[in-house]
Amino acid sequence: MFSKVLVANRGEIAVRINQTLRAMGIAPVAVYSEPDAGAPHVTTAEQSVALPGNTAEETYLNIPRIVQAALDCGAEAIHPGYGFLSENPNFARACQEAQIAFIGPSPESMELLGDKLRSKDIALSAGVPVVPSSPECLPGDPAAEEFVERWGFPLLVKAAAGGGGRGMRLVNRQSELDSGMETASREAQAAFGDGRVFLERYVANPRHIEVQVLADGSGHTIHLGERECSIQRRHQKIIEETPSPILTPELRQRICDAAVAVARTAGYVNAGTAEFLLDSQNGEFYFLEMNARLQVEHPVTEAVVGLDMVEWQLRIASGASLTLQQQDIQPRGHAIECRIYAEDPYRDFVPSTGTLLRWRPPSGPGLRLDSGVAEGQEVSIYYDPMLAKLTAWAPTRELSLRRMEVALSQFLALGVVTNIPLLRSVVRHPQFQRGEYDTGFLEWNPAVTDPHP
Repeated sequence: MFSKVLVANRGEIAVRINQTLRAMGIAPVAVYSEPDAGAPHVTTAEQSVALPGNTAEETYLNIPRIVQAALDCGAEAIHPGYGFLSENPNFARACQEAQIAFIGPSPESMELLGDKLRSKDIALSAGVPVVPSSPECLPGDPAAEEFVERWGFPLLVKAAAGGGGRGMRLVNRQSELDSGMETASREAQAAFGDGRVFLERYVANPRHIEVQVLADGSGHTIHLGERECSIQRRHQKIIEETPSPILTPELRQRICDAAVAVARTAGYVNAGTAEFLLDSQNGEFYFLEMNARLQVEHPVTEAVVGLDMVEWQLRIASGASLTLQQQDIQPRGHAIECRIYAEDPYRDFVPSTGTLLRWRPPSGPGLRLDSGVAEGQEVSIYYDPMLAKLTAWAPTRELSLRRMEVALSQFLALGVVTNIPLLRSVVRHPQFQRGEYDTGFLEWNPAVTDPHP
């Protein structure tokens, strides 16, 4: 096992990784930009290395600087977290070349599955259905024109690399296509250092279901169940839960088996997540992509299966076998996660910046907070506006919802505008409480995003 690991990230995920590293007796090393000096992910580490600059491009996306920081501090491994360089095969390869272990899949697997286009080919070879899409293309390319001619509008422009809703645009008509592709490409380049985009058929109002998998170097692969991620704004998840309230036992088995088949076909190693669109009318599902990293929403899975996924990532990356068998995974209870963002949900989710004057999260039975901020900290313009994740576990979905509703009502965050009022509105909504929702929930419930309905 490693004795020192550099965490190439910031915010709540870096804090969360630091916690597991310390629990395992491993020294965590933080990297930080100038705006992040003194942030919780720095203060919870045993050692820290400054990355000169403010922007992500200068700091958390700077491969040479991060690898050199690991070499300078004597780290044996790097954990990339999510976002930033977590799905960049060039980063994983740079770690290999520097003889630093990368906590995640191999560069080759990342190229296969971290790239949405190539991952669809893998899924098809595994016998798993996919959403129709174009090859990588630019505005005016024949491939784009052919796709539009066959499938028409609306369609999605999507980043070939990365995820989290960045580099994605819904295009409703021909006149919007070129600008949509250019905007998506710029977003993808800024967020992931890769501006490639493609077109995908738009599936109206589906359910967004994903399956967590774990695999070791010998090919042993298991799943940890599904997560329902259909409450989204701008194609980015804001509430996740497990188990999904819509899946029957038979459909759950089929979709989880499909995720394992994709991972095995790709020779995937470490933690990964297969994402699917589910047509709730006919029960058909389609493979979307494989996220070759730890997911933002992994705490809900940890809550119901009782595992520390970061610990297993570290063990697998150190060469250990996955000793868990599929029958060992027995989910218990229900967990819901809400993402707390510094943004105004009533002004088109515009990010909010400023000093966090009060930060008093709730506490109580079944609650878990993953936070990357502290009272008095400056919320800057340079990075994603997510402040924290609040998870509520209970024996049943009804009790889990009640715990979340009470916890959100007790959450005090002053100094910046947050989306907590929106989250409360969703959790209290009768259709959400009945589990009758899809990815268009916020669009077909405008009162939820209206402060004065």
